[in-house]
Amino acid sequence: MRALRFTLLLLVIVLCTTLLPENARAGGGPLGIDHTLHFDNTGIWRRSNQQVLLYGTVLSVAGGALWLGDDNQLGDTLWRSVDSIVVTSVSAQALKWTFQRKRPTQSRSPNQWFQGFHAQSFPSGEVSTITAAVTPIIATYGDEHPAVYALALLPAYDAVARMKNHAHWQTDVLAGAALGVGVGLWAEHRKSPWIVGLLPGGFQVGFQKKWD
Repeated sequence: MRALRFTLLLLVIVLCTTLLPENARAGGGPLGIDHTLHFDNTGIWRRSNQQVLLYGTVLSVAGGALWLGDDNQLGDTLWRSVDSIVVTSVSAQALKWTFQRKRPTQSRSPNQWFQGFHAQSFPSGEVSTITAAVTPIIATYGDEHPAVYALALLPAYDAVARMKNHAHWQTDVLAGAALGVGVGLWAEHRKSPWIVGLLPGGFQVGFQKKWD
């Protein structure tokens, strides 16, 4: 639990730091903190960097799970991350269709909800997916190997980048992170990985042993 508290605390710290330069401005949204940041799509905030992070995270987790299988702790943890990614992605999309919130690129007001299926700002799917991927790993290894806590920087970076690209409001990325952490905890505490149980037995062994 300390690892998960650290994950959420780090994300909140990053978001609060981002908010500080504009704290004189009145915010909106459900928590009263939503406003647009100065638009930036250059350098580390470039959209292509966010896509590399997202797809790299998903491919690394899925590839590692397939390679190692479920017969060792790391492979088992990666399969739990796969469970977390799948469930979180489906849940986030369902929430987007439900709340239909306009993105900052679509409206200057953070209070535009139920505006149609083209409005899919809440919650952030990318932040939730990356958080879902790293949460089981942090929960499993964080206390024993403190360096693993650094994985929390990945969703924190993506959260800030998405806001700087005007793709999401502050509460979008906070909700995405909370969703990812919640589902990640669920996946980490299950008796066994969910998706492994649905696949043929060979996936429990992993491709690594098949090549040995």
